[in-house]
Amino acid sequence: MPAACDSVLEDIEDIVSAEDLKPHDRQFVRKNVFPKVRKRNSQKNIQTDDDPLSDSIIPGAQKIWIRTWGCSHNNSDGEYMAGQLAAYGYKITDNSAEADLWLLNSCTVKNPAEDHFRNSIKKAQEGKKKVVLAGCVPQAQPRQDYLKGLSIIGVQQIDRVVEVVEETIKGHSVRLLGQKKDNGKRLGGARLDLPKIRKNPLIEIISINTGCLNACTYCKTKHARGDLASYPVEELVDRAKQSFQEGVCEIWLTSEDTGAYGRDIGTDLPTLLWKLVEVIPEGAMLRLGMTNPPYILEHLEEMAKILNHPRVYAFLHIPVQSASDSVLMDMKREYCVADFKQVVDFLKDKVPGITIATDIICGFPGETDEDFQETMKLVEQYRFPSLFINQFYPRPGTPAAKMHQVPAAVKKQRTKDLSQLFHSYNPYDHKVGERQRVLVTEESFDSNYYVAHNPFYEQVLVPKDPLLMGKMVEVNIYEAGKHFMKGQPVSDARVYTASITRPLAKGEVSGLTEEFRHASQNGTNWKAHPSAEIPVKTPLRSWMALQLPWQQEGGGLKILSVSLALLAVLVMFYYGGMKTEL
Repeated sequence: MPAACDSVLEDIEDIVSAEDLKPHDRQFVRKNVFPKVRKRNSQKNIQTDDDPLSDSIIPGAQKIWIRTWGCSHNNSDGEYMAGQLAAYGYKITDNSAEADLWLLNSCTVKNPAEDHFRNSIKKAQEGKKKVVLAGCVPQAQPRQDYLKGLSIIGVQQIDRVVEVVEETIKGHSVRLLGQKKDNGKRLGGARLDLPKIRKNPLIEIISINTGCLNACTYCKTKHARGDLASYPVEELVDRAKQSFQEGVCEIWLTSEDTGAYGRDIGTDLPTLLWKLVEVIPEGAMLRLGMTNPPYILEHLEEMAKILNHPRVYAFLHIPVQSASDSVLMDMKREYCVADFKQVVDFLKDKVPGITIATDIICGFPGETDEDFQETMKLVEQYRFPSLFINQFYPRPGTPAAKMHQVPAAVKKQRTKDLSQLFHSYNPYDHKVGERQRVLVTEESFDSNYYVAHNPFYEQVLVPKDPLLMGKMVEVNIYEAGKHFMKGQPVSDARVYTASITRPLAKGEVSGLTEEFRHASQNGTNWKAHPSAEIPVKTPLRSWMALQLPWQQEGGGLKILSVSLALLAVLVMFYYGGMKTEL
């Protein structure tokens, strides 16, 4: 793909297109201008049929394919970007071949995820597709060779995706990687009330904060997401209310560390959760995201009460990573194994039946056989029903990448041994014959069942009856597998409909007001939301409250001064050249 500029651009107005002359070229032209001959022979200015003039392109008429890798936070970002693009008129397609532009939303946690990302970029370029990159990979390392010349939208700039896509389609290379701040204080990210297209219309993913307070030696995500920045409680509650009004029946709270929520703004996770449960309608459920042990220890009593709430799943994801204190110290995890056990034991005692999910890294630098055996004992002791096993991959730029590495064969064998232990027990066998209440939210991968979850967020497969989707029903468990149970709906049981309104259709944009719907249908201007503090303007993307340069403090004066300076330079070159020739 032709690139206009390989350097990182501060903003849209800094674009240098392929048609623009460079300073050196301007000087060369000045010395060779003749009064009667005004020709430009530069091949850069010759447009082919495959590369139309940017002014002839109508933004908003193209098809866009979006691919997201990684965590639920990344998936939420992808949903927001899809919603804004669709609201502006772009068609979001599932067919990558027919798309005019690929929006690739990356994950930097593991090498394989980045490899898939890199391969997708190559495939897009081979297919002559326009490309916009997003997510943690380009945010953390925007100057990597394979990213040169490509447009990038930073993790805190997703509310400006329409601008970046528009300029990319015109043939420009744009990079927005800045942080959102208010009076110098870093914000959680883009506004929560932006349009979005939920991958599952029944599930709303809400990012409650970005970044974290840790400095784990193996983590690349920290380079992208940065330090902790939380959204205010009121904004998160408003987002939850809006979601339920659009037919959502399940909310996932996500972040790099939910347990650390609020420490930067003078509040905490229990305070947020108590406010959220007040607005959850009957038949709907709330699922908490991952929390590290240090930040949940001081809230154990309150967390136990919340996890016992009938509209909150008794489920918590607490990564341990290793059962060796020496390894945890090398990881800079800021807790010991005893802390992890204290959290798990307390919650198991106070929240009967709770599901504890955890993560383990096999083969971290310096991990000995004795260290690994301690981890095996921990898994044997707790028999976690949900266990994410990861072979260690050194991520470039992290301290762990510089440590003495465990041989690849050893890492592979330890991963295999732990996997075998995990698959040696069946956590749900004793539940066959139980009667459970489940919430049905999606279709299984093989399309043979609907997927539901019981109060402990354990997966239950139910018959594929369209009347069950989005409903809370009672089932009899008749079969159990390693990762699921199967249930048959009880005919005489009460069925709860969580939604207070009809769920949005798949692919429908959420968060659109009636005013914007009317404006978009009629192709007219629309006044931005009052909180956006943006005047009426064209095109329709004004509704999205994108903070364009002229809306930023001093932005108008800056652009005016730059424009005048450019005009003066052009006048100087023109009359200076004429004087020399005459």
